[in-house]
Amino acid sequence: MVQAISGLMSLTGAPDGPPYRAGISVFDVMTGMHASIGILAALHHRDRTGEGQHVEVDLLSSALSGLVNHSSAHVAGGEVPHRMGNAHPSLFPYEPLPVADGELIVIAGNDGQFARLCDVLGLPDLPADPRFARNQDRTAHRDQLRPLLVEALAGHTRNDLFRELLAAGVPCAPINSIAEGMAFAEEIGLHPVVEAGEGPAAVPTVRHPITFSVTPPRYRLPPPGLDADGAELRAWLTNPRPPR
Repeated sequence: MVQAISGLMSLTGAPDGPPYRAGISVFDVMTGMHASIGILAALHHRDRTGEGQHVEVDLLSSALSGLVNHSSAHVAGGEVPHRMGNAHPSLFPYEPLPVADGELIVIAGNDGQFARLCDVLGLPDLPADPRFARNQDRTAHRDQLRPLLVEALAGHTRNDLFRELLAAGVPCAPINSIAEGMAFAEEIGLHPVVEAGEGPAAVPTVRHPITFSVTPPRYRLPPPGLDADGAELRAWLTNPRPPR
């Protein structure tokens, strides 16, 4: 609902197609993160001054903040963005492009990355073309540049080109499934899956995304079952311990 009312869905989907919601409840997650940040800030203020305060968050405020450059551009200049599919409004290439066996997201965020991309694709003269020399030129002439890149990309497979472009310092990514994303995270040493709990009760879960040098996360307990801690929580709510 908030994806619709905030305007996010107006940005998601093909230009000539219907709006779509994101594949996850992105604003529920974002609002929870904002709540955590607010609580930590309030605790810091309390520790410094002894003064407590109420912390409130809401889904729509988090959503409008989370629209970042789109909401800021509208507030600052009245611009109303529109759906562009997987394209970027101010960078090209910055979208999935077809290769021999699928698609690869290819990004040239600056002139150096574009030159390296062209070297890998065997198009070393392309950056000297006035239509493509600078990012604003490439963006303005994306309809002329895209077929040149697509023709060169057709001779490459997804996985081989992914490795080759990364080695050349060109941002790119295959469009993975969740399973493939987990496997890649494991391959590069992130070890995304951990065991929560011990013994027969242990369950696999996703590793905490923050790395702490002194206080690393611990996974002593598995996620509780339905109402597993309910009695304890209800007792605490009816008779909370006084602050120390």
